[in-house]
Amino acid sequence: MKIDVLVAEIGSTTTVVNGFDKVNSGNPIFIGGGQAPTSVLDGDVRVGLAAAIGDLKKNLAVDDLSYTEMLATSSAAGGLKMSVHGLVFDMTVRAAKEAALGAGAILHQVTAGKIRRTDLKNLTDHHPNIILIAGGVDYGERDTALYNAEKISELGLKIPIIYAGNVENQSEMKLIFEEYPEQELYIVDNVFPKIDELNVIPTRRVIQEAFEKNIIHAPGMEHVFEMVNDTIMPTPASVMKAAELLADHLGDCLVIDVGGATTDVHSVTEGDEAISRIQVNPEPVAKRTVEGDLGVYVNFRNVIELVGEDKLIDEGFELEKLVNEYQHIPKNDQERKFVSRLTDEAVSKAVERHVGRIRYVYGPSGRQSLAEGKDLTQVKYIIGTGGALTRLENGVDTLKKIVTSNNPNQLLLPSSNAEILLDNDYIMASLGVLSTKYEEAAMRLLKKSLGK
Repeated sequence: MKIDVLVAEIGSTTTVVNGFDKVNSGNPIFIGGGQAPTSVLDGDVRVGLAAAIGDLKKNLAVDDLSYTEMLATSSAAGGLKMSVHGLVFDMTVRAAKEAALGAGAILHQVTAGKIRRTDLKNLTDHHPNIILIAGGVDYGERDTALYNAEKISELGLKIPIIYAGNVENQSEMKLIFEEYPEQELYIVDNVFPKIDELNVIPTRRVIQEAFEKNIIHAPGMEHVFEMVNDTIMPTPASVMKAAELLADHLGDCLVIDVGGATTDVHSVTEGDEAISRIQVNPEPVAKRTVEGDLGVYVNFRNVIELVGEDKLIDEGFELEKLVNEYQHIPKNDQERKFVSRLTDEAVSKAVERHVGRIRYVYGPSGRQSLAEGKDLTQVKYIIGTGGALTRLENGVDTLKKIVTSNNPNQLLLPSSNAEILLDNDYIMASLGVLSTKYEEAAMRLLKKSLGK
């Protein structure tokens, strides 16, 4: 059996492959998927990839499977680990964080102002994949970013450096890093060129370029390029790409991806014009937040603590037994119900942290309304992906709870008119990277998976 494209999702624990055919036609087909444990720690991801392809062949009941090209996403070897260093936390640092998270990064360190010795030690200890330096609006403050660059360069870490700060510093940055050729420097437009203006998309593109170029240095990843014909994208960035594609074709959307280690929330919306007029700080059109304490497998005990053990027991769960026997895939109705309950909590808390809110201030002219954070009121579609939402029975009910008339905190949530959809084929991440070459096919497949 021969197909057009195989997309590999190389995770930290599991490698998934999804097959697609007829991608150049008006009726692309999702052939099916297979999975196997990731073999990064064995020093050769080809073992896990081959096993996942073997599982796909078994699922398709074929002895032979070939493909014209392979694309890939990866969160193996810890994913895309970054540190971000800016000037003012609520301005350039926040803009740099938005750029990094939107590119699919996991942030291991964020600093504001001049970098300290403890910060430099953390950099050395954690050794991120990419370092992002920002700071100063264009033609504004210069010294902090230059100071930070000099201190970081002196560490001699063989890590790509991206500079996305005050345009006046670009020549100085080149001079600083000329002395350290092992630290490749990327210079990109300022992420915060003016007060109240975000410019994160150019930086996101360069982050992904640097990731693809340097992921080969991660343990066991050098062999991926022997199998992949084209791009390798960070898996969360691929989900964001699929969300942006959906927003372009159908309308503003909110995508929740509940995983074993994290719950990621992606939103693509400009929000309401009236809300934008009272925004305290600008927000990107495409925003991603990562909640590292809200996974329903690796971090399930954190979620239990958020719900409350007594409350779970009152709800009828045999908590001690469930915790002692907890595993990645629930094996009976009680365990499935328990994971669904934890998923409810993970979704609720993750969206609450992602969304903005209205607050009131009082001055000489009386009460005024201000908006802080991401406005989701114009979202047309709420979409669930990830195993916990797409493979358990209560995914739609979990997402419906996002929209509520009881909103004492004045959260800028989607309205009750938002449509709830599930990524039934669990292929959003694959379709994000597929869309880089076959956008129309990816959109058609995405609509099929969502039942649109």
